[in-house]
Amino acid sequence: MNAHIARPSQPALIDADAIIHSARTVIATEADAIRALEPRIGQDFVEACRLILGCAGRVVVIGMGKSGHIARKVAATLASTGTPAFFVHPGEASHGDLGMILPQDVVLALSASGETDEILFILPVIKRQGIPLIAMTGNDQSSLAKQADLHLDTSISVEACPLGLAPTASTTAALVMGDALAVALLEARGFTSEDFARSHPAGSLGRRLLLHISDIMHTGDGIPTVAPDASLTQALVEMTRKHLGMTAVIDADRRLLGVFTDGDLRRALDDDDVDLRGASVAEVMTRGPKTIGADKLAIEAAQLMEKHQIHALLVVDEQQKVVGALNIHDLLRARVV
Repeated sequence: MNAHIARPSQPALIDADAIIHSARTVIATEADAIRALEPRIGQDFVEACRLILGCAGRVVVIGMGKSGHIARKVAATLASTGTPAFFVHPGEASHGDLGMILPQDVVLALSASGETDEILFILPVIKRQGIPLIAMTGNDQSSLAKQADLHLDTSISVEACPLGLAPTASTTAALVMGDALAVALLEARGFTSEDFARSHPAGSLGRRLLLHISDIMHTGDGIPTVAPDASLTQALVEMTRKHLGMTAVIDADRRLLGVFTDGDLRRALDDDDVDLRGASVAEVMTRGPKTIGADKLAIEAAQLMEKHQIHALLVVDEQQKVVGALNIHDLLRARVV
């Protein structure tokens, strides 16, 4: 018996102009929904911020369906910008997760209709504990809005979905209102980029703002060093062995006297007055090289290298003793640049 082999259907012909028009209509509709939010930012919004700023606990964000997805994102944005927050699924809340919500918390409930059964079902428990409730809905006459202490209006005139069924403009409006709340709270708290980096240590900003020279520099035997009376051959061997493209020239107490780099070697080769066989490294080294402290940020090393067009740096302490070394490749590996 020959098995029937399903073949992929031929792609339907599409009207490119219609596709473009549809996409642009969605964007325009959602942009209108966002613009409509601006005049609604008033005293209720201020009071919501004041309530959250005075909260001794956390902001518990709840929502179902598509509003639940937005609620998760709002909670994540709040948490990453200085406002302790987390998401609780209202359906799970009535089966035990209500224990996660404490009297010192604030609840932020998202519902486009304001009539979401799973949220309304747990409201009596929230209200009985005296937990402040902020509602974010598209209907200020809804059950949720009326029971809330404060209401943030995210109503829209029309969904971007031509069927008027899929949440589109309504979820966008809720997301933007959540972002507005998070940013307003961020600024009210005086939250800084350093604070943000501490909660995002694995992100690019975290690496740029939190990684120090001491975290990535070569130390101990990994530092290329030679004495000032070393020959050029000895200096080249040390440079090759340590793979940093330079070597520090130090005295007996490890104080920095100069640096010998590939560039110094090229300049020595071009100088007819230099006896390459008999010259010591001190004769051709660069005196007063650029250095950096171990407590500085790695991004500062990157900026210093870029400014002076160099590819490596020696790390020194307050007595100008060499304690480390790094080059551009170390910064690249640490994803600082």
